[in-house]
Amino acid sequence: MDVSSQKRMASEILGVGENRVWIDPEEVDEVADAITKQDIRNLIEGGTIQKKDKEGNSRGRTRKERKQKSKGRKKGHGSRKGAKGGRKSDKDEWKEKIRSLREELKEMRDEGELSSSEYRKLYNMAKGGFFRNKKHMKIYIDKKIRGE
Repeated sequence: MDVSSQKRMASEILGVGENRVWIDPEEVDEVADAITKQDIRNLIEGGTIQKKDKEGNSRGRTRKERKQKSKGRKKGHGSRKGAKGGRKSDKDEWKEKIRSLREELKEMRDEGELSSSEYRKLYNMAKGGFFRNKKHMKIYIDKKIRGE
């Protein structure tokens, strides 16, 4: 039986696409006899014609992936896209570095390992970007300042 016109009318009534109109396969003859929109409305009320649920995309895989990433997995070089500074800006990188260097210098000054003039000299060197990291600064202090 060709029920394409009935399917079209039902989709208009239900407000969905024709692919989401379900017609009971056992009642196809009854549906084929329906020629007016009112007939179709009666069949919808009776449950012979129904609206199928929307199909969505499952978020399960995404949730699993996000959980793994929160544990630090799947973040290697092969998974990265975009520029080098796309994940952490150069400014944020600098802020982290300079804060840790200044914190270290303050501790050393307060413990008496550095005089205030040495502290100021090293502080300005750190500000100028001379040191790569805390370890580099400590090696420099051991070699140049303490003469070891």
